[in-house]
Amino acid sequence: MINITFLGTSSTVPTVERNHSAILLKYKEENILVDCGEGTQRQFRKAKLNPCKLTKILITHWHGDHVLGLPGLFQTLAFNGYDKTLEIYGPKGTKKFIKELFEVFVPKKKIKTKVYDVQGKFLKTKDFQITAMPLQHGSPTNGYMFEEKSKLRIDKTKLKKLKIAPKDRSKLSQLTKGKDIKINGKTIKSKNITYGQPSKKVSFIFDTKKCVNAEKLAKDSDLAIIESTLDNNEKLAKEYKHLTAIQTAQIAKKAKVKKLILTHISQRYEYRANVLEKMAKKIFPNTKVAKDFMSLEI
Repeated sequence: MINITFLGTSSTVPTVERNHSAILLKYKEENILVDCGEGTQRQFRKAKLNPCKLTKILITHWHGDHVLGLPGLFQTLAFNGYDKTLEIYGPKGTKKFIKELFEVFVPKKKIKTKVYDVQGKFLKTKDFQITAMPLQHGSPTNGYMFEEKSKLRIDKTKLKKLKIAPKDRSKLSQLTKGKDIKINGKTIKSKNITYGQPSKKVSFIFDTKKCVNAEKLAKDSDLAIIESTLDNNEKLAKEYKHLTAIQTAQIAKKAKVKKLILTHISQRYEYRANVLEKMAKKIFPNTKVAKDFMSLEI
C-alpha cells in the first residue's frame, strides 16, 4: 500500500488554505518527502505526522516555494533526536546547495545526511525503485517516478487444497521467490501456485512547461500528481514555464494514467480551484484538485 499526504499544494505564494509545496509518500518503512516548502514542518504537526520518521527527501528544483522549509525542518529533526541518516536527492546543484544551507544557518545541532545529484534510475531496493527525469523550468528541475516492484503472491485457494501441515509452512516463502519446494517428497512448483501482483506507480511532475519527459514520467501511472498553475492561459504558462489545467489533462490522457491530481495551485484560484478541475475533467475525467492534508492510498 502506498499512502500519499498533501502537506502543501500552493504555487509561488501561499494562501490561507494552501501551504507551499510538499507531499509525503509512505510505503512500508519508507517516509519520502517530495519538496519542502516554507512551513512544511508545521504542516507535519497539523497532519499529526512525525517528521522524525522521514527517510528520504526528493527535491524537484531549488526555487524558494519548494525548498525554504528545509532549514527549519533540519533544525526540528536535530532537536527532536533524529537518529537516522537522511538521504536527500535532487537535480544538479543539490549537493552544493545543501552544503551551503548548513553553512548559512549554522545549526546548533546537526543531523546526518547523504546528498546526491541524480538523473535516471537512481534508487533500487527489493521493493521499489525511483527514477528522475529532467523537466523544463529554467533552472535544473527533476520530475520523479516511484515504482513498486511486481511481486509473486501465493494463490490461497490453491494453497488450501494442498493441506500443508503447519510445520512445513516456513518453506512457502520460497515460492514467492520463484523457487520450487519439496514437501513430503512431493514437488510444489512456484509457477503452479503463485500469481503476479501488478506493480504500482506514482509520478510527481511539478514546475515545468509541457515537454516529452512529463509524458514519460506519467506513462501508465496509477497516480500522476502534476502541477496545474494556470487555467487555459498558454501564453502565460509558456512565459513562466508552467502548465495549464488543459495541458496537464492532455499529458494524463496521452500517458494513460489511472488517476490525476492537480497541485501547485496559483493564489489567483484560491476560491475557485474547481475551475481548474472542470477544465481538466473535460479532457481527463478522473481528475481531482489537491487540498492541503488530503490523503489517499493506492
